Amino acid sequence: MNATFYKKYILCSIALLLVGYAHAQSLVQYVQPMAGTAAATTKAALKHGTGLELNANTIPAVTVPFAMTQWTPQTQTTENKCMAPYYYKDSVFYGIRGSHWLSGSCTQDYGSFSIMPVAGKLKTSGYGVPFKHVDELTTPYLYRINLKDAHLSASVTATSRCGMMQFEMHKTDSLYLLIRPHSDYKEGFIRINATKGEVYGYNPVHRIYQGWGKQAGFSGYFIIKFEKAFSTSGTFNDKELFKLDSLRNEAGVGAYVGLKLSKGEKLTIRIGTSFTGLAGARKNLNAELLNFNFDAAVQQGKSVWEKALGQIKVETDKKEDKQIFYTSLYHAMQHPRLYSDEDGVYPMFSSNYQNAVLPQGSYYDDFSMWDIYRAQLPLFEILNPSLINNLVQSLILKGKQGGWMPIFPCWNSYTSEMIGDHTTSVIASAYLKGIRNYDVNEAYQVLRRNAFDIPNNHDDYVEGKGRRALDSYLKYHFIPLEDSVKDAFHKQEQVSRTLEYAYDDYALAQFAVALKKTDDYKALMNRAKYYVNVFDPSTKMARGRYADGSWIKPYHPDKKISYITEGTPRQYTFYVPHDVNGLARLMGGTSKLEQALDSLFNKNEYWHGNEPGHQIPFMYNYTASPWKTQRQVHKILAEEYSSGPGGLGGNDDAGQMSAWYVFAAIGFYPVNPVSGEYLLTSPLFNRTTIALPHGKKLEIVCYKKSASAQYIQSARWNGTPFSHNYIRYSDIMQGGKLELFLQSTPSKSWGVNAANQPKGLTQ
Repeated sequence: MNATFYKKYILCSIALLLVGYAHAQSLVQYVQPMAGTAAATTKAALKHGTGLELNANTIPAVTVPFAMTQWTPQTQTTENKCMAPYYYKDSVFYGIRGSHWLSGSCTQDYGSFSIMPVAGKLKTSGYGVPFKHVDELTTPYLYRINLKDAHLSASVTATSRCGMMQFEMHKTDSLYLLIRPHSDYKEGFIRINATKGEVYGYNPVHRIYQGWGKQAGFSGYFIIKFEKAFSTSGTFNDKELFKLDSLRNEAGVGAYVGLKLSKGEKLTIRIGTSFTGLAGARKNLNAELLNFNFDAAVQQGKSVWEKALGQIKVETDKKEDKQIFYTSLYHAMQHPRLYSDEDGVYPMFSSNYQNAVLPQGSYYDDFSMWDIYRAQLPLFEILNPSLINNLVQSLILKGKQGGWMPIFPCWNSYTSEMIGDHTTSVIASAYLKGIRNYDVNEAYQVLRRNAFDIPNNHDDYVEGKGRRALDSYLKYHFIPLEDSVKDAFHKQEQVSRTLEYAYDDYALAQFAVALKKTDDYKALMNRAKYYVNVFDPSTKMARGRYADGSWIKPYHPDKKISYITEGTPRQYTFYVPHDVNGLARLMGGTSKLEQALDSLFNKNEYWHGNEPGHQIPFMYNYTASPWKTQRQVHKILAEEYSSGPGGLGGNDDAGQMSAWYVFAAIGFYPVNPVSGEYLLTSPLFNRTTIALPHGKKLEIVCYKKSASAQYIQSARWNGTPFSHNYIRYSDIMQGGKLELFLQSTPSKSWGVNAANQPKGLTQ
C-alpha cells in the first residue's frame, strides 16, 4: 500500500466515521420548545402586526406527535381567549397544566386542569413560586423546573393520552399537590379516593365563536394515581377549605393531597386523560402507563420524538438552522388533536355527551383549517399518508353527525371561525393523492352540500352550519359590501371570502371530475373564476365592490380594511393559488405579475406573520424570474425565524408558520395544495433525506459553487436534467434524488419558460 493511497484510505475512514457519528446524533436536542413563547421581534411582525398578533402563542409542550393532551408549565391560570398557559415574559410558576390549548393560536384552552406542588404549609391561593428560565429544562418529552424558593423540583413527561409527573424534595418537608380543573364558568368536578390513592375529575368544555358560551357537549376528564399514600386531603374553592372528598360547580374548585417527604425523596404520579368520560381516562392510563417508572417513560417519549423528527434528516454546519428546522417540525406535529380513546371510543361531533366507537383508526379534532390546509397538512400527505386518512375520516364523521361539514372544526363543535371552506381542499387533496380509505361518495356529498346548499333553518346557520354569505356569492358571483356577514365571528371580509370560495370551488371541482360528476364539475369550474369579479382593472388589485358593480372609494391598497381578512388589499390580491396565470393575465401578463410582486416586496408590504401571503414568495416561479423566489425565500428564512423565544413572526396557528419553514428550508412548497405540484426553491441545507412510506426515500442534494450560492443554475432528477421549476407529489412519493446546482448570481435560464412552470386554470 503506497503512502498516497494510505492517506486517502485513512481520510475516507475518518469521513465515514464522522458521517456515522452525525447520523447517530440525537435530533431532539435541536428542538427548542420555548421558541414562540415571547412576542415576535421580526421585521415584518413589527411593521404589520399589532397587539396579540405579535404573539406566536406556542407553549413549551411536553407531548408526542398529535396527542390528546399537551403538558405545559403554566404562568397563567385562565382558559380565556387568546391567553396561552405560558409566556416567556412571566416569572411566577403556577403548576403544570394538562392542556388542550390550540398551539400558536388566539383561541382558548378548554377541558384543562393543573397540578401545583406546594411545600411546607398548605396554601390554596397565593401559591405561585418565582422562577428563572435558567432553572427550567425544556424538551419535547420532558420538562423540569427547579423551584428554589420552594426547595423542590417538578418534572413531567407524556404519552399520547397520558402524563407522568415527578416531584423531588430538596429538603425534608410536607408536600401538597393542588389539583384544579380550570373552568372559567364556575363549573367542574373533583373527587378524592384516598383508599385507592387517586384523584379524578372533569372540566366541562364551552364553545367560542358561533355558539359562544354554550356547552360543547363533552368534558376534559382526568384521573391521577399516586405512587405513595397521602396522609391528608381535602377540597377547596376560591374562598375556603373543606374536609369533603368531592366538590363540584364552584368558582375555583380544586382538591389537595399532602404527605411528608424526606430530602431527596420523590413522589411520582400517573395521569390519564379522555374526552369521553372517567372510564375512558382510566382505560387510557392502564393502556399507556402501567407503572410509575418515570425514567422509562421519559426514554419512551424521547424515542417517539427521535423517530418522528428523524423522518427528515438535514445536513448543514449551521447549528442554528438545525435548531429552527427541528423546532418547526416539532411545532408542526402538535395538531390536529387525538380525541379517541385507546379502544376507539370518541365523543360524537356537535352532540350532547354522546359517544361512539370507531371500527378502525383514530378520531381527531382541533383543525385550525384556515391555516393548516396551506402547508401543515400537505406536509403530512408526504410524511404520513395514513394520518391524513384518519384526519379525513374524522372530518367525514363530523359532516355526517352534524349534518354539515364544519368550516373550522375545533372543540368538537361548529365554529365558522375564519373564512373559506377549506375542509374541501383537504379532502379533495387527499383523494387526488390516492389517500382514499374512507367512503368517498359520502365525503363528496357532504362537501357538495356546503358548496351548493344553505341551511333551511336559520338557527342552524347561526350555529355555524354552512358557508357564510353563500347566498350572496351565488347571486352576485362575488360577495358585495352590502352583505355584512353578520352571523360570523369574522364579519364582512367580503373580498377575501370571494377569493377563498373560488379556490374551494376549484378544489371541489377536481374531486367532482374524478368521480365523474360532470355537471357539478362544470358549475364549480365556472365559480372557480369568480375571483375575477373582485379584481379592479383600474388598480390591478383586489377591491371591495357593491352589488351594483361599483367599486368602493377611496381605495387604500396598503391599509387593513373591513373587506379583507387580517391583511391589506395588495396582500390579498395574490390569493389565487389555483390560477396564478389567470391572475397574471388580469394584470397584463407574467411580466406585470412579476412587477406586482416586486412592488409588494420593495414596499415592505409582504407580511409573513399571517397566512394569506404564504404562497406569495413562490409565485415568481410563474414568471420569467424564478430566481426571485429563491432570493425572497432565503430572506424570509433568515429574517422571519430565529431560535429565540421571539423568533416566530406571528401566531404559529397550529403549526402552519412552522410547516412553511420546513417546506421552504428543504426546497419546495405547495402553492396550490390540491394540484399535487410543489414549487421549487433553493434549499437551506446541503443535503436533505426524507423517509417515505414503504421504505422509499427522497434525497435533495445541493452542490454550491461558493458558500454564498443560493440561486439554482441547473437541476437533475434521478440523474436526468430537470428543467421544471416544480415537482409532483407522485414523483416525490416514488422516491428519488433531486440534485440542485447553485451559484451566487441569479440564473436567467433555469425554470424561466412557461412550458416548465405550473399551469393552473388558465393555460
